[in-house]
Amino acid sequence: MSKNLIRHIALIGVGVYLLALIIVSLVFRDHAMQLKWMLWGIGEVLFFFLLTTFFYPRWKKDDQKHFLRKVFWTALALRAVYAFVMCYYFYYQTGIAFEYQAGDSLGYHRTAVYLSRCIRAGHIRYVFQYLNAYTMGFSDQGYTLWLAFIYTIFGPNLLTPRLLKALMSAYMCVALYKLTFRTFGERTARLVTVMCVFMPTLIQITGLHTKETEMTFLTVMALERMDYLVRSRRYTFWTITAPILFTALTFGFRTIIGMSLIFAFIVFIVLSEKLVTRKQKIGTIVAIVLVFFVFLFTPVGREMKIIYRLNFTEGKMVSKKYEALGLKHAQLVKNRYMAPGVFVIPLSSMVEEANENQKMMNGSYYVKNLLAFFAMWAIVIAIREKRWRNFTLVGGFELAYLGIIAFSFAVNSERYHQPALPCLIIMAAFCMTHLRRKDLKLYYVYCGLLLLALIGWNWMKLSARGFY
Repeated sequence: MSKNLIRHIALIGVGVYLLALIIVSLVFRDHAMQLKWMLWGIGEVLFFFLLTTFFYPRWKKDDQKHFLRKVFWTALALRAVYAFVMCYYFYYQTGIAFEYQAGDSLGYHRTAVYLSRCIRAGHIRYVFQYLNAYTMGFSDQGYTLWLAFIYTIFGPNLLTPRLLKALMSAYMCVALYKLTFRTFGERTARLVTVMCVFMPTLIQITGLHTKETEMTFLTVMALERMDYLVRSRRYTFWTITAPILFTALTFGFRTIIGMSLIFAFIVFIVLSEKLVTRKQKIGTIVAIVLVFFVFLFTPVGREMKIIYRLNFTEGKMVSKKYEALGLKHAQLVKNRYMAPGVFVIPLSSMVEEANENQKMMNGSYYVKNLLAFFAMWAIVIAIREKRWRNFTLVGGFELAYLGIIAFSFAVNSERYHQPALPCLIIMAAFCMTHLRRKDLKLYYVYCGLLLLALIGWNWMKLSARGFY
């Protein structure tokens, strides 16, 4: 990918965002965002595109060792500083060092403080009694236990777990490089890594007391270790244990992540050529299927059954929510209409009536909205160049996870999309490094459609509140 091409893509992307912000603010001028939210959004978009286009041409010339050092320390510095500053920012804005309208994060924190006190007092049995009695399920326990472990060692300081999130997120950039390098080569791997270093949402979630950073980290590490196991053909205790461990841990954060990882690994094994023998394929699939059936009789299996009984695959909660608010076209937010755009959504909110956290991250949402085009077009390029087998692991997870999300109540929740974001970036970077000049025509068309979608989405938000 040439230096001028990446700058051209970035320039168009920034221009579409600014144009959308201006149009939405003028058309819905009585509901335009406050200036501080506009500045947040503009800053996020410029931060990503300017720094990516500036550092990628420079860092790609470094040898691998120096490149990864720069990546890790830059990512760590950005995330650590952001986590530190946001503690004071949120305290100034809300009176507590938590995000606007904090719900889950406060619950995690308070529960972890209680559990850490039980552990320090030696009342371990109370910890398990509490988790069995008051948590929402197996996948609601992992993060609380992780926080309790941190608080037990370092005390209930809010900054400590957020700095650890910064460390995990920084190393995740390195792991993504390794995964992408083995699959798509050096050029794509370096672009993926630089994009992840400056990806706004990956930085912003380190400043929150929620579990998205840990989930995303575990997902990437599981995928990277799966890929290494198969491609290296080094079947040692540690190479086999690592992907199993990381995958197992994801079940303690969100069940569907673990399910999607298992599905992706099966697809990777079955469709791999020359990497795995026929006997190894059969043996691996049989072992995974047996383990899966064993899971059905564990807390994980019980939770999967509960999810099914609660119609997780239907968007009734979302539809009823908008109908109660008075949205005239509530059927538009049902999963069968939202599912086709699952790579793109949630769209950026640019009106004052949106949630404060959504307004604060409106530019970050837009960056993902734009990169979605390249992620989707990567599938076309992979088929066109007969390299689709390279996508069996990354693409298998992306399609499985987003497929489940698409037909659930969480289809329009950015938090639920986070674990799939690194894979989306990998696909987008592959597309950018293999993009033909004539493919840019489709990029222009997509930008036009995205502009209309942003205007329409913000109209729907206002319509839901009875303004239009």
